[in-house]
Amino acid sequence: MKTPFYILAVLFIIIACSTSQKTVNDTSKQKVAVNDTVRIANDSLEYEVIIIDPGFSSWLVSRAQSRNYYSQSYLENKNQQYVAEWNNRVNQPMRFNPDLYEMRINYDSFINYGYEVNYLIYNYMVYFQNTYKQNLGAGYIPAR
Repeated sequence: MKTPFYILAVLFIIIACSTSQKTVNDTSKQKVAVNDTVRIANDSLEYEVIIIDPGFSSWLVSRAQSRNYYSQSYLENKNQQYVAEWNNRVNQPMRFNPDLYEMRINYDSFINYGYEVNYLIYNYMVYFQNTYKQNLGAGYIPAR
């Protein structure tokens, strides 16, 4: 049985099982919304990351540093800091926007999630901070 490891950001669209396009009716014209879902699974560790945020998938391809640019230990260190602050904000919905910080992230620093999972989480945190003008307090945030 897989233990879900979810990062859910602001949901502007309805979640679908796979990336697809939907037509949205507007009184003046029709628009196309893209369900931007990124999923990484590590079956050997029985963990998965699902990121649902419009724009992240294209940002990851176009602006994120390439894989292996950062070391795994660097990514793990940053992720521990970002996740701790994220979870702190989830616990304070009167102080921080609960639409941005919807649910806790279950990130255990004693588990080796592997490079890909850490890479994806780190880049989502960078994307999130730049896109939503947030600072999760782990030092320099690459402006992309």
